[in-house]
Amino acid sequence: MTPISVYLVDDHRLFLSGVRSELDAAFDILGEAYDVDAAAEDIAALKPDVVLVDVHMPGGGGEHIIRETLRRAPTTRFLALSVSDAAEDVIAVIRAGARGYVTKTISPADLAAAVRRVHEGDAVFSPRLAGFVLDAFALVAEPVDSELDQLSPREREVMRFIARGYSYKEVASRLHISVKTVESHVGAVLRKLQLSSRHELTRWAADRRIV
Repeated sequence: MTPISVYLVDDHRLFLSGVRSELDAAFDILGEAYDVDAAAEDIAALKPDVVLVDVHMPGGGGEHIIRETLRRAPTTRFLALSVSDAAEDVIAVIRAGARGYVTKTISPADLAAAVRRVHEGDAVFSPRLAGFVLDAFALVAEPVDSELDQLSPREREVMRFIARGYSYKEVASRLHISVKTVESHVGAVLRKLQLSSRHELTRWAADRRIV
């Protein structure tokens, strides 16, 4: 049986070396790249079965690589591998054409299994990320609400967490932003919705069944 061919993209060379070491025995590793431009060119030429791609890199990141490659090689399948579990990152790469999204805390065995599943056509997400992914897409697909529509996507994310009882510090950690930025978003949400407290925000969100 012909092994699944895999291409690796990550600007952290030490991490990339570790991934290659873990996957080398199970897959045919065609190559690797550390920047966006080199990756897009190489993948289009080599046409690997699956590309493991980091989300955040200089020059456009994983989203750019996915879009550019699929324009030239539409059968290529992508699995995003990231430290981020932010909704906006997940949505961006899935919309770009990735078949899965796993975090870098994944075990080598689970990563190998994820590569095989993506190659077979499955959509793959880290177990702890799956529920958050569903929330993220539900956020995008919410019915039109004149009040809710005033909020930016990031403000909606922050609003949901705050309405669920998360502290500013917990929200900052989950969204990979500063506590000060969370405070700023909460202030904007309360102002736009004409609410005066977190308690009122929680009740507002509960009434609309969006928490």
